[in-house]
Amino acid sequence: MDRLSGLDASFLYLETASQVMNVAIIMQLDPSTIPGGYTFEGLRTEMARRVTALPVMRRKLADSITNIDHPVWVEDDEFDIDRHVHRIAVPSPGRIQEVAQMSGHLIGQELDRKKPLWDMWVMEGMENGRIALLIRMHHATVDGATVADILADLATTSPEPPELDPDLIAANSGDRFRGELALHGATNFLLRRPVAALKLIPKTVPVPFEWIRKVRSGDGMPAPFEAPRTRFNAPLSTRRSIALTQMPMADIKRIKDHFGVKVNDVVLAMCGGALRQYLADHDELPDAPLVGLVPVSVRGTDENDLIELGTNKVTGMFTRLPSTVDDPVDRLRLAQIYANQAKEHHKDIDQNILRKYAEFAPGKSLAAMMRLYSDRRLAMLHPPVFTSVVSNVAGPAFDMYFLGGKVESCYPLAPIFHGLGLNMTVFSADGKLNLGILTCPDITSDVWHLADCFRDQLEVLNAAVDADLAAREVESADE
Repeated sequence: MDRLSGLDASFLYLETASQVMNVAIIMQLDPSTIPGGYTFEGLRTEMARRVTALPVMRRKLADSITNIDHPVWVEDDEFDIDRHVHRIAVPSPGRIQEVAQMSGHLIGQELDRKKPLWDMWVMEGMENGRIALLIRMHHATVDGATVADILADLATTSPEPPELDPDLIAANSGDRFRGELALHGATNFLLRRPVAALKLIPKTVPVPFEWIRKVRSGDGMPAPFEAPRTRFNAPLSTRRSIALTQMPMADIKRIKDHFGVKVNDVVLAMCGGALRQYLADHDELPDAPLVGLVPVSVRGTDENDLIELGTNKVTGMFTRLPSTVDDPVDRLRLAQIYANQAKEHHKDIDQNILRKYAEFAPGKSLAAMMRLYSDRRLAMLHPPVFTSVVSNVAGPAFDMYFLGGKVESCYPLAPIFHGLGLNMTVFSADGKLNLGILTCPDITSDVWHLADCFRDQLEVLNAAVDADLAAREVESADE
């Protein structure tokens, strides 16, 4: 029995029919590398074998009306791979666009909380004989780093299936813990939590005042509710739309090295430029800079008190996006300045403050408030918290094989929220930068145009490198 942290549980409480908290990966595989050839049954059997060594994929939620604390994870003693791995055909002509359309429909559906919170959809019928996999996992059970870890556990560097660690293969029933669940929950809620609150509040009272001081001095990251309103800052429906694109990491690194910045600076500059281009094409570009929320892993930091457990070990950093500047090099420099300001400010704040306060999330009350917020479209009554989540997850730099199939692309997707209807996540792997964009079609109907804008921004920055190199050659010749 493993109790959810407050932050993990918050993703359960925040979920409504129109605000589904699914994290996902879309992979395109070349099945010709699978030993013995591809069959759905063979793929499912191998997935079942791998999952036996992944406890995170065999656990389910357990709760009780007598439990006054967060739910717990327990082993699912009735785990059945057939309830998790499904087969579906991609509509003709079988392009990545059709895969994205089908995936959008599936990502918008809630996972069944009576079983482990994940499933995999094998999509057959892609062009060129490829297959696609959609893996959905609830945000309560994974964050970005955890997804990368699970992918690393399931993937291999060769098509051959790996040997499994027998120590990880277990089958402990979770339904015998109802009494312990309630007793431990009451102890945690009534005894430990008040003590933690008394320690936490004095430490965090100065935070908003220091934040305001830094914002006024121009040295801090933007405050919540400072972002200008865009079409993405609107209530959601139950529908989801997805756009995907892949870019060479060699181009990103070329730009990084030439201008002396970091990969994340290039990604943020591309985000700012792409949103600038997209919104300008719709005659909706705000005068003020857009604001991104950048997830930051807090693994390896202050792991104590009530936050010692839990999967989501992450906090968020607000950064302005360079959407008000026309010149691509100036955008890149500004993205670097904004990111450095945000990092310096973020270092002055307790890295675990979000997770610590999340421990006090009132489960049933928060869920009821979220339903009210959704039903009454309250997102339109206050300034946007930010424009978009912008996440950058690093993966392996070598070839990956998933269940024997060579991974040709791996696109990450993460949830959107009422009033915050855009998520842009990149995953670097095997020399490629894979971008997944998730939004709601009732907010914007041309999300693929936004993906094209990203590619345009990469071309613009590459052209800026070429122009700068050419100018330097001319200067050298004149000397």
